[in-house]
Amino acid sequence: MDSWTDTLRFAFQPVVNLTTGGVAGLEILARPETGDVLAEARRDPELDGRLAVSAFRAAARKETLLPLYVNVFAGTLADLGGLTPLHDAVRAAGRLPWEVTIDVGPPYTHVPQHALLEAIGSLREQGFRISADGVGDGDVPLRLLTDMAPDLLKLDASMLTRPAAVRAMRTLCDELASLLCIEGVETELQCASAQSAGAQLAQGELFAPPARLPAAEVYVPPRSPGPAVTPRSGPSVLEFVRPAALLPATASAGQVRALLTGSPDVSGVLLVDPDGVPVRSVHRSRFLLSMSGRYGHALYADRPAAKLGDPPRTVGVDATAWEVLDVVAVGGRDRTSDDVAVVDRYGRCVGVVRLADLVRALAETRVEEAAGLNPLTRLPGSDAITGEVDRRIADGRTFALSWLDVDHFKQVNDGAGFAAGDELIRSVGRALQHAASGSTRVGHIGGDDFLVLADPEGLSPLAASVLDAPWSAGGRPVTLSLATVLCEPGSVTDHRQAAACLAPLKKAAKSLSGASWVLGRAGLSGHEILRGAAAEPARAEWAVADPGKG
Repeated sequence: MDSWTDTLRFAFQPVVNLTTGGVAGLEILARPETGDVLAEARRDPELDGRLAVSAFRAAARKETLLPLYVNVFAGTLADLGGLTPLHDAVRAAGRLPWEVTIDVGPPYTHVPQHALLEAIGSLREQGFRISADGVGDGDVPLRLLTDMAPDLLKLDASMLTRPAAVRAMRTLCDELASLLCIEGVETELQCASAQSAGAQLAQGELFAPPARLPAAEVYVPPRSPGPAVTPRSGPSVLEFVRPAALLPATASAGQVRALLTGSPDVSGVLLVDPDGVPVRSVHRSRFLLSMSGRYGHALYADRPAAKLGDPPRTVGVDATAWEVLDVVAVGGRDRTSDDVAVVDRYGRCVGVVRLADLVRALAETRVEEAAGLNPLTRLPGSDAITGEVDRRIADGRTFALSWLDVDHFKQVNDGAGFAAGDELIRSVGRALQHAASGSTRVGHIGGDDFLVLADPEGLSPLAASVLDAPWSAGGRPVTLSLATVLCEPGSVTDHRQAAACLAPLKKAAKSLSGASWVLGRAGLSGHEILRGAAAEPARAEWAVADPGKG
């Protein structure tokens, strides 16, 4: 036995799911009592490979069912071409490779990239999941990061002071079907920043420090209110994934009972084939009820547990929360509380989703959305639109941001009454909603002011539908003004700058008579008049005091 093993101990730090508040896995950290074995391992791939095996075995001895994260240097993988001894150790312990994530860490400088990618491909074929560690504070090239297409990307908490970079990483993760994890979180403010940036996972001293025993509980601050970074079709199922309790399809009922009675937090067991594909789902309550009945143990203990299971309910890793609800809705009511297995493109189980987590999160999302709606038009306010503007900027998309309002609106209220003014605003809001299509977003930011965010090609039909319509209030004609700024990639850095570009265009549109529309481009002076004419000095027909537009 090598001497370094005599003074080496391991600690476990939880990786926390920021949506469910549960522990998604445990990172195994080497803690040498003397010397610096990690520095030696950085220079010695064989030693680093043995460290990975030792780390896994240390976790296996703790009998934890949680997924594990094992650290390996990028240079080790490139030099060894894989981790066959670790694969053998995982199988010998009765665990499955897809329950283990390889944390590939820096340095990457001078590491042969082709050899590294081949090794990662080999690990994936064996079933291991891949994490890119040390992003933001390390030296991983962006091109290599995209070629790796990791299942998990770990971003250093220091990057939270650069929110645009974090949003860009979240966008990259969405493209790669990866999860974003913020590591090194120490304060509640950092946690809130991680949540608002769209990170699904996090780890750090705030939640739980590294400990000799796997943590059973962690502290997760309450989620702060604010716009969530989720696709319009619904949050990804990956945000709700919990570790799955897996046993071979050949497991006996006695083995399942032992697992359930020893793990009170496990709501069910998935029986999987040798490739990790779920074949039966065993629900905790129904199973234990059968086993505890008269003669239940005698009848079932030595029989295959599959006889007490049901066909598994599964969704792919690219599913949304709403699609999971569709899966739950199919079948008998007695199975609505069953876990839904989340499977990768090979059909292998990567975790489970609980219905309670989905319902709670989706209900909170609806409450937050409702709180942000304008009570008059039921359209979202400025936060929803500006948040989407920032996401499109981070995505490098060209977009058109428009400000629309009613001409002489103060005079409308003074001349026709507030009820007529309110009905006019509701009508304009309905027309904008009806005209919006595809990725167009409409917001009502108060009074007679509306924001419209659209792709450039979708703006002209919408503008025509609202500007050509005959508007009136109290029987008197009304016109609308529209100002648009076209923002190309790199022309603005955030929604504040886009709004600043829009302000003078709004003023220009208001200076025109009749229904008006002016178009400008961010970063360029001047504008085009697409509709309207120079205003005449005469007062508007029903202006009470102010001849200008309101």
